[in-house]
Amino acid sequence: MTVLVTGGAGYIGSHMMYRLADMGEPVVVIDNLQTGFRESVPGNIPFYQGSVADKALVGRVLREHGLKTVVHFAASTVVPDSVRDPLGYYANNTVASRALFETAIENGVKQFVFSSTAAVYGQLDSEVVTEAMPTVPVSPYGWSKLMTEVMLRDAAAAHDLNYVVLRYFNVAGADPAMRTGQSTVAATHLVKAAVQAALGIRPKLEIFGTDYATPDGSCVRDYIHVADVAAAHVDALLYLRSGRPSAILNCGYGRGFSVRDVIGMVKAVSGSDFPVIESPRRAGDPARVVADSRLLRERLGWQPKHDDLRTIVAHALAWERKLLAAQTVSAV
Repeated sequence: MTVLVTGGAGYIGSHMMYRLADMGEPVVVIDNLQTGFRESVPGNIPFYQGSVADKALVGRVLREHGLKTVVHFAASTVVPDSVRDPLGYYANNTVASRALFETAIENGVKQFVFSSTAAVYGQLDSEVVTEAMPTVPVSPYGWSKLMTEVMLRDAAAAHDLNYVVLRYFNVAGADPAMRTGQSTVAATHLVKAAVQAALGIRPKLEIFGTDYATPDGSCVRDYIHVADVAAAHVDALLYLRSGRPSAILNCGYGRGFSVRDVIGMVKAVSGSDFPVIESPRRAGDPARVVADSRLLRERLGWQPKHDDLRTIVAHALAWERKLLAAQTVSAV
């Protein structure tokens, strides 16, 4: 059964694309390449450049390939950017998704997996976050994703459509086979920024906020390997194909690491010391966000294989070195 992956040239979407291809599943990719990279999609995988809001394009792709399954990654994902440009985030994440849902339903799509985020929870006074907890985002990014979840829920209730929403936490690392990784030069992801600092690509690393109510004063997050996130999406597809009901599930390991923990691990793995600057808090950053992922494991049978911060950092560092080597060769 052919699967449409929106945002398949981006960081997480490209890992999903490879995961499906490795399983022998036919894949089709749509990406507008605003943050994705054309070279992330192999030549043997059908690729269409455009927006998921383009109903004519999406409808043609769905019909040409007989697609009944969509995995939707296409979105803007930087929390501070969403604070600066909320309308842009609502347009790209919420309004565009609404057009995609409508086109999918009009063309008989039956199974939908949506890439959501832990940012829908906002600031919670809890050691771990369960799916039953209130959803009160503290950023436009979180609200844009929550609005999209609500639209998908209501559309599925009115039409013959089943879905899984995966609310994942802080995704990091790279494909263990080094086929794809986080390639955006100025990405704000902590692990990416830290390994770039270790390699001298960035002159320093900033800690945004050191007065949070956490053990060392810096934010605590649940860092999950991107390959395990892709595996969770595959498990979600298999779950839907078995005729199971729609579900909203957290996607994380259930363990938190502080910003300082991550910096220490990057220094240890890379063998490099680098300047670390303490800066004020950023708008939209909760103090602690750690997943309760029991439902994901129980319902989907998800079994992560890279639940180790050292492994996550090592793969991210190896990918960054690969990018740096490619830049060096192209400059010669």
